[in-house]
Amino acid sequence: MNTIVFVEDDQDVGQLIAAYLGKHDITVVIEPRGDTALETIQNLKPDLVMLDIMLPGKDGMTLCRDLRPLYDGPIVLLTSLDSDMNHILALEMGASDYILKTTPPAVLLARLRLHLRQHQPQTQPEENNTKKINTNNSIRFGQLSIDPVNREVILKEENISLSTSDFDLLWELATHAGKIMDRDALLKTLRGVSYDGMDRSIDVAVSRLRRKLDDNALEPFRIKTVRNKGYLFAPNAWE
Repeated sequence: MNTIVFVEDDQDVGQLIAAYLGKHDITVVIEPRGDTALETIQNLKPDLVMLDIMLPGKDGMTLCRDLRPLYDGPIVLLTSLDSDMNHILALEMGASDYILKTTPPAVLLARLRLHLRQHQPQTQPEENNTKKINTNNSIRFGQLSIDPVNREVILKEENISLSTSDFDLLWELATHAGKIMDRDALLKTLRGVSYDGMDRSIDVAVSRLRRKLDDNALEPFRIKTVRNKGYLFAPNAWE
């Protein structure tokens, strides 16, 4: 389980995000002030730090600048300030990412998982890993490349056009490659609702993905259906 320190003075926002991430095995420690956050981070040594910009005591930009020489993990700015200048400034201050609070929870989770994966120690040689994280932040399975930052999917050197919801579904399946994902888990992650036994939206979206990713509609081998259990993204089926 990963640990995040979230520096956020809005208690409702902090608790809402902490509850969502907690369902996905990420423990969130909320620190409400910018001027006391540095000590909290140094004491806890979290896997990732997430900062609001507008904070009491010390703003998130300044905190990011002061923290970067002391902390080598990912620092993510999570803010409601939709400004190109702030985005650029955050990256210059040493931030790993700049994410708006209006970002869908599933996308926020995916981007945080990406940063956490990139900073975790390698437990086996790279050549033994079917999935590889590249310097452009994409993940690759054979001839399939998925870039969560630019939200691009390339298969056999061809750019595959996906809707926002279909990309989010593909990312969720791909980041759990080799693991069966049931409809309830997918619906909770992507839409924040539980599976009621009748909702077929996931099935329809998977069918769309299969068509666009050259999977076999009758006998799918890339995104497999596991009867009475869910779907499985096959990591070795993209050569």
